[in-house]
Amino acid sequence: MGFIWFWLVALMIVAYVVLDGFDIGVGILHPFLARTEEERQISVRTIGPVWDGNEVWLIAAGGTLFFAFPLLYASAFSGFYLALMIVLWLLIMRALGIELRMHMEIRVWRAFFDGVFFISSLLLAVLYGAALANVIRGVPLGEDGYFFLPLWTNWRIGPEPGILDWYTVIGGVLALVALALHGALYLAVKTEANLQLRARSAAMYLSVALLGLTVVSLPATIAARRDGLDNYWAHPLAFVVPALVFGALVGIMVFSRKQDDRKAFACSCMYLAMMLVGAAVALYPRLLPSSSDSANDITIQKALSGPHTLHVGLVWWAFGMALAIMYFVIVYRMFRGKVSLEHGGYGH
Repeated sequence: MGFIWFWLVALMIVAYVVLDGFDIGVGILHPFLARTEEERQISVRTIGPVWDGNEVWLIAAGGTLFFAFPLLYASAFSGFYLALMIVLWLLIMRALGIELRMHMEIRVWRAFFDGVFFISSLLLAVLYGAALANVIRGVPLGEDGYFFLPLWTNWRIGPEPGILDWYTVIGGVLALVALALHGALYLAVKTEANLQLRARSAAMYLSVALLGLTVVSLPATIAARRDGLDNYWAHPLAFVVPALVFGALVGIMVFSRKQDDRKAFACSCMYLAMMLVGAAVALYPRLLPSSSDSANDITIQKALSGPHTLHVGLVWWAFGMALAIMYFVIVYRMFRGKVSLEHGGYGH
């Protein structure tokens, strides 16, 4: 059951990053690609019907951690308290930026909420990347399973790191570029005319930057987590995952040049999913490694709930996921196609 729940949580995190990732990417690129009020409205409307539904996967992942791995939930939400509060406020700010910009026909009002939408999206991408890098690198877990992380220390990896160091900064920048590219490709799929052309151009530049950052991040990860390849050497088939990462990057570049926006966006989804799966493979069976003493690692066996909880939870999880998938299929079918301003609200 521990193996099953580990990968179910990983699946929900992948779903959140892939789906809400393009929402965040659209926000990052919003002030740069949308240059007129009409284009800004179209940019927001591309995600208007789906952004709040996409965030359900974040809530679902948190809820699953709560009953499947309560020790991890308690430890992570305590140690990352400052970062989580920042993320919470950024999620609130992003919602305000999306929902309130159209409530007044005042240019300053709309410019203010466009800025809120942009800043909150950018910082969310950086914090998510830094958070994943913190998990991969490890945190200073004590024997009781708890830890405290300052925002930064000496910017080096060691037994007493901060939230920010050279490795987590790489993770934050990588996430920023990856989600911006994801958003650019989504805009290319959903828009037309000049906005689509700018999105395609941005995707070309961002894909080159992402390739360079990905190449840098792999040796950096090995330096930060020296046993990170152990599972790969033990199960060589797992090397398919990094191969798919680079295959997805090549696909993004090739299909972007051919202006096949849908296939390029699908490759971006594959890239994000495989990067997260690769991290999960490297960590398993650890849920949260210790940077000071591996004996203090929070593993699946240490954090796992009782068997009755896990079996009953699996039934309810399957029921809830069936409803969620049905909802997403309906919503994405209803709002498929290009976005226009012909209908009120988010209609297109």
